[in-house]
Amino acid sequence: MKATLERATLLRCLSHVQSVVERRNTIPILSNVLIEAEAGGSLKVMATDLDLQVVEHIPAAGVDTPGAITVSAHLLFDIARKLPDGSQVSLEAADNRMTVKAGRSRFQLPTLPRDDFPTIVEGDLPTTFTLPGRLLAELIDRTRFAISTEETRYYLNGIFLHVSDGENGSGPVMRAAATDGHRLARFTLSRPEGAEGMPDVIIPRKTVAELRKLLEEALDAEVRVDLSPSKVRFTLGGENGVVLTSKLIDGTFPDYSRVIPTANDKLLRLDPRLFYQAVDRVATIATEKTRAVKMGLDNDRVTLSVTSPDNGTAAEELAAEYAADGLEIGFNANYLKDILSQMDSDVVEVHLADAGAPTLIRKNDQASALYVLMPMRV
Repeated sequence: MKATLERATLLRCLSHVQSVVERRNTIPILSNVLIEAEAGGSLKVMATDLDLQVVEHIPAAGVDTPGAITVSAHLLFDIARKLPDGSQVSLEAADNRMTVKAGRSRFQLPTLPRDDFPTIVEGDLPTTFTLPGRLLAELIDRTRFAISTEETRYYLNGIFLHVSDGENGSGPVMRAAATDGHRLARFTLSRPEGAEGMPDVIIPRKTVAELRKLLEEALDAEVRVDLSPSKVRFTLGGENGVVLTSKLIDGTFPDYSRVIPTANDKLLRLDPRLFYQAVDRVATIATEKTRAVKMGLDNDRVTLSVTSPDNGTAAEELAAEYAADGLEIGFNANYLKDILSQMDSDVVEVHLADAGAPTLIRKNDQASALYVLMPMRV
């Protein structure tokens, strides 16, 4: 194999694929990236961790000898980063070595044969639809912070994607949800054409993170989604773009709709930015044991307070719209900040019932995103 290509093209491609590769691998070939030079003058670059696979086709300045080889992903990425801007990079594989040349620099890297490189067998992916890149990125941003990191409840380690009938005759919708048992994030959009009858799927946390990185360069493009009950494939940038294929989490996501309160009759309305900043300030003295911030609700005001046996106390008062009976309730300060940071409006609605019941937080009743937060004892 022998090919020449622009350093910028190689670097951009390796930045996409190398982050899939785990730093520590018991199987040596999984530390490598597969590079295949094709006779048509392009390179196919691929990386996998056996659960997730990224493939990208990039143009080459020239392919002298078609062929394929695997080489350390992180090593090649580090070399490409340090090569001079605008340089032409020559990749040549022979005798279990890859020679990388650019200007006066020359590297010889060990390789492994391409036949040992594993690929994910996609099988049949009967459901196909497209989503705008910007909408898919928003769906991820609004929900992924609530994904559980607890390995024992593996079925919560991802974003749950499913279709259903909308409420109040609003037509069929697609919903994304994530929860860790303490908070729930849900995002709703109109059901895309082709998604009717799709299976309920749970997209793993790592796949979500890699997809979000790739979307940074595809916000204005359409993303094609193909899926089956066990696999999903995202195609960004058409035929010669990036293709991300992943196994799905084999588990049943809980019926989260049961925890969304519908009868919380106490409504608090206030500026989410001021609310976030106040929570952040009083939580400065909170410790691991006292992550709770207490909210005292009274007529048109909220008093936030934190009491820490080690660090003392803090309190701050905020103006707000509140006309219901007085209430004291506690929340995990970090969870509350995570939700408030998603609000891009001047007003956030907090629907409360009592000190022990789930609280509903949203921009308004028309908002795509909805959040549920469980209170803490304070």
